[in-house]
Amino acid sequence: MRIDVKKTYKLFIGGQFPRSESGRSYEILDSKGNFLANPAQASRKDLREAVVAARNVSEKWSSASAFNRSQILYRVAEIMEGRSEQFVSEIVAQEGLSRAQALKQVSEAIDLWVWYAGWCDKIATIYGATNPVSGSFYNFTTPEPVGVVATFISGDSSLSDIVHGIAPVLAGGNVVVAIANEEFPLSAVTLAEVLATSDLPAGVVNILTGKSSELAPWVGSHMDIDGVDGSGLDLTAYEDLRKEGAENLKRINRFTSVKSPQRVLSFMENKTVWHPIGI
Repeated sequence: MRIDVKKTYKLFIGGQFPRSESGRSYEILDSKGNFLANPAQASRKDLREAVVAARNVSEKWSSASAFNRSQILYRVAEIMEGRSEQFVSEIVAQEGLSRAQALKQVSEAIDLWVWYAGWCDKIATIYGATNPVSGSFYNFTTPEPVGVVATFISGDSSLSDIVHGIAPVLAGGNVVVAIANEEFPLSAVTLAEVLATSDLPAGVVNILTGKSSELAPWVGSHMDIDGVDGSGLDLTAYEDLRKEGAENLKRINRFTSVKSPQRVLSFMENKTVWHPIGI
């Protein structure tokens, strides 16, 4: 008789897979109440290290060409396609869905990467502007990334939701600290493995597992986090986060699970440039 290998998953910070510095983990069960795995339970120090890793690579990612970012996001979709079976089995175990339902969610998640990859080199063209001014100047407005964005992942659809939380933020040139859904973290963990083997620079995406209620106040008060997607928080935690985030004027938003360029624009700010007309 074969002995089951009980899995203990790690965090994803700076392109590496460290254990939580606290040494903590928590138990998750499958849809039938059986033991499934022990994800790491991230601490405040883990969050700080994830923000530092993201900030260190922020300029490199934002200055990459939009076409290059789109190629990288598309490559993530390609790798996910090759690991579809693993994603399907994890979704079935976590959410109790049928195989057909899980396969549909995986296909939707892969398509989301492709869809947002397409926006990388179009967002500035469509939502930027050449402004009419009186004088011998050109006046341009273009959307630019805000920097480091933390995103709390919803648990409606474990894989689709984490892609919704990460892909549009990356498409806008931002870097990400994602807090996986506490109940359904396995899709996030496997996505971290996909990202680690893609062309995405280390630190552009960092994924923490653990308790959102514990991490949310620290995210709100962290002065080096520029934006937050609070879609995975309940309303009370979300309102508390908004109060904490007011001190450094974080951009804080909640979204439904609908793909939209507004999810890209929500973590961008408009920059206006004046340039003299040449003679």
